[in-house]
Amino acid sequence: MLPSCLPSDELFVVKVQVSDNPAKPKITVILDGDNGVGIDECAVVSRRLNNRIETTYGDDISYVLEVTSPGADQPLTSERQYKRHVGRKLKLVLKDGSEKTGILEEVLADGIKITEEVKEKSKKVTLVPTQVNFTDIVKTNIVISFK
Repeated sequence: MLPSCLPSDELFVVKVQVSDNPAKPKITVILDGDNGVGIDECAVVSRRLNNRIETTYGDDISYVLEVTSPGADQPLTSERQYKRHVGRKLKLVLKDGSEKTGILEEVLADGIKITEEVKEKSKKVTLVPTQVNFTDIVKTNIVISFK
């Protein structure tokens, strides 16, 4: 149902959440796009989903629908999101508990290449090319800089 509600192939679903409230569940759909996603695209998807839900379940169903884009603090979850952020600084948390921070240089079929910032004892930062497999990544966030 959901993919057919998207107005273009450039948009994709990042996450769908449904609250546990049986009286009036809240359905949250988080969208992203190869070039970002705007409020107009969210509105189109929201209208299409509302129409589909009402057609399938009738007008008497009670729910709250929220269609939104991922916030700046939301982790990256799909290869398409990584591709969109090539050139940006990322913070990775890996399965072994370690963290890596660096500039996303390339997205590969099985992982990413970053230029990792490695801090040395002299507080100097060395830039090291590093490849990380998607299977080793627990969480990836974009590092927001206000400089």
